[in-house]
Amino acid sequence: MSTLAAQAISTRRLNLLPLHIEHAEEMAAALSDPALHTFIGGTPDTPQALRSRYQRMTAGSPDPAVSWLNWVIRLRDESCLTGTVQATVSPSGHGHIAEIAWVVGTPWQGRGIAAEAARGLVAWLGCQPVHTVIAHIHPAHRASAAVATAAGLTPTGEWHEGEIRWSRSIGR
Repeated sequence: MSTLAAQAISTRRLNLLPLHIEHAEEMAAALSDPALHTFIGGTPDTPQALRSRYQRMTAGSPDPAVSWLNWVIRLRDESCLTGTVQATVSPSGHGHIAEIAWVVGTPWQGRGIAAEAARGLVAWLGCQPVHTVIAHIHPAHRASAAVATAAGLTPTGEWHEGEIRWSRSIGR
């Protein structure tokens, strides 16, 4: 597989835009609530720290067999960035696997934005050379479990670093 590149994805209310370093300032504000780190640890990034992280992310994986795909979530009606979705696509014994993740800022939670973005991402991955989509979710994080369910993933019962592995086959 040649390296995949994030492409713009549109859903009913959202535009998933390929991540750019210039998104850092608005995203730092959108993701500034420390509560977003309850299950993943850490603290909110400053705009400078996020700019530095985005620079590393947009440079791509050092492994040519792995694609790092990152998007910001733009809510069209409000013309603002609300969060991110990402997929790391890598080879496995059964074809390519995409590990996905999402985060939506606190002011926009509870509106179905993460679920809509995750469904859009999984649909896009279904058009790529990807066989399986996985996510790792903390067992107490009900909102993320709901997002995974909305995107068609189901819990596998497998654990990874204190989180449950969720999976969905999207093979042709």
